[in-house]
Amino acid sequence: MRHWTQLGEAPVPGDKRTLTLHRDKDNFYIHLSGRGELMSSRKHGSEDALGQIPCQRLRQRESARVLIGGLGMGFTLAAALAEVGPEAEVTVAELIPEVVEWNRGPLGEPSGRPLDDPRTRVHLGDVTKLISRKKGYFDVIALDVDNGPDGFTQSSNDWLYSTKGIIAAQQALTPDGILAYWSAGQDRAFHDRLRRSGFLVEERVVRAHGKKGARHYIWLASLSGR
Repeated sequence: MRHWTQLGEAPVPGDKRTLTLHRDKDNFYIHLSGRGELMSSRKHGSEDALGQIPCQRLRQRESARVLIGGLGMGFTLAAALAEVGPEAEVTVAELIPEVVEWNRGPLGEPSGRPLDDPRTRVHLGDVTKLISRKKGYFDVIALDVDNGPDGFTQSSNDWLYSTKGIIAAQQALTPDGILAYWSAGQDRAFHDRLRRSGFLVEERVVRAHGKKGARHYIWLASLSGR
């Protein structure tokens, strides 16, 4: 029988539900009330891939600018930092203040404490606000703010997957920038929506835990085919 220790609780903005942070002997878990486990430090292969795959293409760009939507347990941020140069700027936008606090505490251990990296910038607030006001700024935008186009955490996240949201993200990218979306499931309609917005689209299947575990999806969208 698993023995949990609850380390924290946080309200979801604009929602009646809460997030809770738990720990057992070896791992951390974040749960959403009414839905169960959202993420764990045991299975983060696809979160790593979201930061790693698009940022690998920036290795020759010392001062790359990256935006990550959703801090989670810090694995996407850590993977992006591992790929970019010493002069890079990696901004992570997180809506829930407690999630940032948890990552500055014990939860930061499994991912190697990427918030302490001097290249990291934290935007406490809605990632859509950053996307809407930054024009031609980011080399990579990597989004993992919900479960995908059919997300269940917040209905307000739907805008990021709409045509308007995709176009806004496109405008926030540099001309050869890359827009990456994480999803728990395949969605052909969303793939086609990216294409109709003018992007060249590559779909990657990644595993939740190394070469095992659930199949997750990452869409890589660019205007240049980079």
